[in-house]
Amino acid sequence: MHPSPSDSRPRVLHLTQPVDGGAARVVTDLARAQLAAGLAVTVVCPDGELTTRLRPLGADVRHWNATRSPGPSLVREVRHLVRVIDEVRPHLVHAHSAKAGLAGRLAVRGRIPTVFQPHAWSFEAVGGATSALALAWERWGARWASRMVCVSEAERTTGVRAGISGRWSVIPNGVDAQRFHPAPAGAVRAGLTPLRKVGPDAPLVVCVGRLCRQKGQDVLLTAWSSVARRVPGARLVLVGDGPDRDRLRAHAPGSVLFAGAVADAVPWYQAADLVVLPSRWEGMALAPLEAMACGRPVVVTDVDGARESLPPALAARCVVPPENPAVLARAVTELLLDPPLRESLGHQGRRYVLSSHDVRHTAEAVADVYRDLISLRPAPRFAPPEHRESIHS
Repeated sequence: MHPSPSDSRPRVLHLTQPVDGGAARVVTDLARAQLAAGLAVTVVCPDGELTTRLRPLGADVRHWNATRSPGPSLVREVRHLVRVIDEVRPHLVHAHSAKAGLAGRLAVRGRIPTVFQPHAWSFEAVGGATSALALAWERWGARWASRMVCVSEAERTTGVRAGISGRWSVIPNGVDAQRFHPAPAGAVRAGLTPLRKVGPDAPLVVCVGRLCRQKGQDVLLTAWSSVARRVPGARLVLVGDGPDRDRLRAHAPGSVLFAGAVADAVPWYQAADLVVLPSRWEGMALAPLEAMACGRPVVVTDVDGARESLPPALAARCVVPPENPAVLARAVTELLLDPPLRESLGHQGRRYVLSSHDVRHTAEAVADVYRDLISLRPAPRFAPPEHRESIHS
């Protein structure tokens, strides 16, 4: 349902691309909390699973035909956003991830309070000239962000060291600890079709994430050969889909299962003995938080947000260098061979998430940022199209 021009509620417009992974879950959680708090929430994004989750919540969902990465279609995408913003007249725009942050800030250019949340910096995802261009844009585009929200202090530090200046807020990611909760692994495994041929007592490692270079599943597969030799019967499940799927399948041994994209990752966390996320870069990944909320220990790589997302006992034992299969294999093997330690770390992780990463705390911290930025006077209209500057100016 589209907001009425006479609607006096504060109007927030979330803009996101991609529509999967952690950014999409953050948008969903924020939209749910903000609608419950009485805000009028519009989400602009490409069609996908995110739109099907948002509409039942009561959000005004607008289609945005946008590619995942910048390209020749950017001019058209920005013009579309300008039209949508003219219609919605939001009091605040909240852009999530690099692509939406680029297009959104070009469309708004500071005329409406704008929050940019990178969810990991774009210049870390690429190399060479492309990285230099991405960094140059982030330095320039920061002038059109009223606030930059980072999900970890490490992510903010990376931005500051890269020469990006602006007003910063650090708001750690949170998860719904009622949805992500412990359950007996054996009973859960019985209900997961890909595991029906796996013994109920087989040591099980689960990796949840998009199958792409960022998430480092290739590093985990390299490490897995050593794990499988030392832990008889161990199985690894990769949960997710993505551009690296076929390449990963081609190099995976028989002890590795591919679950594909799933609508709900909760049973996979609950079925696991151990959850691993071998990322090359992050802001603060949601998967380790979700796994710990389910009472499962994790092994993660030492990228932005990793140490901040774990309690001290796990950070000391379960954080390994990125792109180091030997160290990763050793950490995974040691935990698979020590069930009492896994159980202890799982309990500690659950308690830590409940105290430090509850999604309600995250939503309230974002609301504080909005309250600081939004004036409740009528939201401004953009200039008529014939009077607007070119986006190339």
